[in-house]
Amino acid sequence: MLKKILGIGGGACFLSLLFFSTLMAQSLPGLPSRMFWTAYDVGSSGYVQSAAVADGLMKKYGVKIRVIPSGTSIGRFLPLLTGSATYANMGDESAFYIEGLYECNAMGLGPQPLRQVLAVPYITIMAVTKESGITTPYTLKGKRVAWVTGASTLNVKTIATLAFGKLTMADVVKVEFPSYAASLKGLIEGKVDAAIAGHDAPILYELATSPRGCAHVVYPHKDKEGWARMQAITPWLSPALWDDGPSFTKGKPDEVWSYKYPNMVAFEKTSSQEVYALVKAINEAYPLYKDAHKAMPFWKAEKSGIPPANCPFHEGAIKYYKEVGLWKPEYDDWNNKLLAHMAEVKKEWEKVIAEATEKGVKEKDFPKMWLERRKARGWMGEY
Repeated sequence: MLKKILGIGGGACFLSLLFFSTLMAQSLPGLPSRMFWTAYDVGSSGYVQSAAVADGLMKKYGVKIRVIPSGTSIGRFLPLLTGSATYANMGDESAFYIEGLYECNAMGLGPQPLRQVLAVPYITIMAVTKESGITTPYTLKGKRVAWVTGASTLNVKTIATLAFGKLTMADVVKVEFPSYAASLKGLIEGKVDAAIAGHDAPILYELATSPRGCAHVVYPHKDKEGWARMQAITPWLSPALWDDGPSFTKGKPDEVWSYKYPNMVAFEKTSSQEVYALVKAINEAYPLYKDAHKAMPFWKAEKSGIPPANCPFHEGAIKYYKEVGLWKPEYDDWNNKLLAHMAEVKKEWEKVIAEATEKGVKEKDFPKMWLERRKARGWMGEY
């Protein structure tokens, strides 16, 4: 009898715990009880970070979040486009999509009205071999530089780095690789002198212990003209000081740059109240996920809630950042400037669509027409 009671009681106890844990979870007006996010593939630091934040929100607010992983840019964007996800944790592709580039250069897509929810800074470098003698972007002339086929997010940073040094791909020896990993392995094998890499990429530790040695390009912060040339191509990159990784010396930070990875975006139409609540929840749940990955401190609002970023910030996010005293008047200027540019891009897109329709341009030929118009306007292209 006792055993029977305990059996029933155990089940009842379990249900009670679930019930009371739900009651104990804090409520936040506007925060959905269920959400779908996209993120980089399982195993990536972007996925680990996104999943950790989702877990923290579940513990503090009882929110159920499904993180949908994808190893491709379009795979992270399509669920957002179809409405099966509300938020996407992206890389550089969000900056491309607001411009109508790459996957969004098709007639049926075009410039996307994405808005930044938060933008986590991450240090990426142009890794070089010590034996190459490369120090700043200006010293890349004549050197062998990696170009990864189909990897626009890597190649655009290469183009931007060269622009910093008043160089183009015509000034260096272009060495093509089929993948990111292959390009870094090329440093060890002596096939290339420079390649874009995460500051803590495992293969760089191997390079550091090899005869070739591991170093990185430094971008002097006082070189305002160099930065202007770089940011004309990649406006979402910003100056940073860093001292961690195989090519750095702890306690002696170098002048490099950061980009936003992951950067969480949503469509402009997403409820301001919901975005406000989400940003607030992410910031207030920080103690619950802060130890999940070494990059988690960069999720704090004072790091992830300020421009520059890939997209204009959502008005719901801005409301929260203003509320906690982080949003400055100059950030409004930055946001409004990007919004005005997006409006101009959208207007130009509509003109090109109308012209293409009138001329009977085939869908497969349209991207070329659009890219030619962008080039004529002096806007970012595809690399």
